[in-house]
Amino acid sequence: MAFDNPNPGATGGPGGATPGVSLSKVTLTKSAPSVSLSKQGGGGRLHVNLNWQTGAPQKGGFLKRVLGGTGGIDLDLAALYELSDGQKGVIQALGDTFGSFDAPPFVVLDADDRTGSAVGGENLYVNLARAGQIRRVLIFAFIYEGVASFDQANAVVTLTPAQGAPIEVRLDEQAGGSRMCAIALLTNNGAGDFTVSREVKYVGGHRQLDALYNWGLNWTPGRK
Repeated sequence: MAFDNPNPGATGGPGGATPGVSLSKVTLTKSAPSVSLSKQGGGGRLHVNLNWQTGAPQKGGFLKRVLGGTGGIDLDLAALYELSDGQKGVIQALGDTFGSFDAPPFVVLDADDRTGSAVGGENLYVNLARAGQIRRVLIFAFIYEGVASFDQANAVVTLTPAQGAPIEVRLDEQAGGSRMCAIALLTNNGAGDFTVSREVKYVGGHRQLDALYNWGLNWTPGRK
């Protein structure tokens, strides 16, 4: 399965640290789709975690077993970014565009969990200490292999600020076979405050996602 890379892509190395502990949680829903990070007490480093059910049912039956299918699920956490100076790009394992935390784009993906077996799932970090240089960040995920749609993955994304309650977005709506999902949009409202908005919009691929949010990147086919 081929997906797309922007040309050129973001550069930088993975990084990040263990998030702080919070005893409460905010779940974004259709009826309560957004929250202010400053009102949540958030700031500094925002930790974005993607986790999913490794034992989700697989399609293919006898034929898949004969052909050696493992039943593993590979979901990729990723982000589109736009900086205040107009620079745009993508952070994702596809094409090894892992980003950078302390330098532009101030967004970094720490690793690629190819099977879902990693206890911590996939993790991405946004440096909100550089909020003035970030205009917006769109958190998204796509199925690289293993299931036909997000309906089968039981995936959940948790955004945990350095201080304040974790913010949860569950990918629990009917995906209609789509293999990519826009999850949450971080928008800079000025004065260092970001609004986190629940999106949960399913699309067919990177180009459709770009068009939906008017990102304006030029995409080329890519693999990992």
